[in-house]
Amino acid sequence: MDLCTDTAAAAWLRDDPQPWNRLVSLGPAGFPAYARLRFLPDPTRPGQSEGDAGDPLVQVSETEQLRRAVDVLAAFTTTPGECFFLLWDGWGLHPAAPGHPAHDDRGTWPRLPGGPDTDSGRRRLDDGAPLLHEPPAGFEPGLQPRSAHPGAPQEHPAQVRLPNRDYHLFVGGTGDVGDWGPELPLGPSGHAPDPAFVWPADRAWCLVRDVDPHYAGIGAAPQAVDALVHHTGLDVVVADPTREQPHYR
Repeated sequence: MDLCTDTAAAAWLRDDPQPWNRLVSLGPAGFPAYARLRFLPDPTRPGQSEGDAGDPLVQVSETEQLRRAVDVLAAFTTTPGECFFLLWDGWGLHPAAPGHPAHDDRGTWPRLPGGPDTDSGRRRLDDGAPLLHEPPAGFEPGLQPRSAHPGAPQEHPAQVRLPNRDYHLFVGGTGDVGDWGPELPLGPSGHAPDPAFVWPADRAWCLVRDVDPHYAGIGAAPQAVDALVHHTGLDVVVADPTREQPHYR
C-alpha cells in the first residue's frame, strides 16, 4: 500500500450531500443497496451500553472481518488492484511525507481515569491483544495531538478533510486491508488501525468503519450485499439508509 500525496480520488466523499455522521457510518449516497457488518449484536433496548452487549456472532477480530468483507466485495469491482483507503488521523499515527520520518503522537495523550491507559479505555481484539487507544476524554475528533517529538519535522502529506474527521489517503489492492505499508508507524502493540473508508477506483462499492458505531457500513450493488449477507464468516444485515440505525449509548 502506498501513501497518496494527491487526494483527488476522495473528492466524491467531500462532495457527498449527506450529514457527516450518515456518511461515515453507512457510506456515500447513491448506492442501490446498503448493509451493516456487525461486530456486536444490535442493542435490544434503548440506552443499552456496549458493555451489556451479547457475544459477537463471529469470533474473530474486527480487522479479519473487514478483510473477509473486502475479499467478498473484490468480486464486484473491475478494479480490485486499485483500491483506496482512508486512515483517520485521530489515531495519532502520522504517515511519513516524502523526505520526512513518520511518528506516533499517541504517547502525548493525557493519562486519565477511564482513558486510553485503562482496560475500559481500550478497544481490544477478541484474542485479548490491545488494539490502538481510543482518544481520551476531551480529545476533539479530527484534530492532531501535539507532537511527541517537538524537534521533528512536522511535514505531513495532504489530508482528506470531512466534517469532524480528517484522514490520510492510501492506495493499494483489495487484499491490503490492515497493511498500511512502511509509511505508517505502529505503536508498541504492533497493531495497525482499521481503515475508515475502503473503495475501489471504479466506486462499485464503499465500506466505512467509524470509531463510534458497533458496525461497519457498506454501500454496493444488491448482488454484492446479498453475497455478504450469506457469507457464513460474517454477521451482515441489510440496512435502510433512510432510517436511523441501531446504536449503543
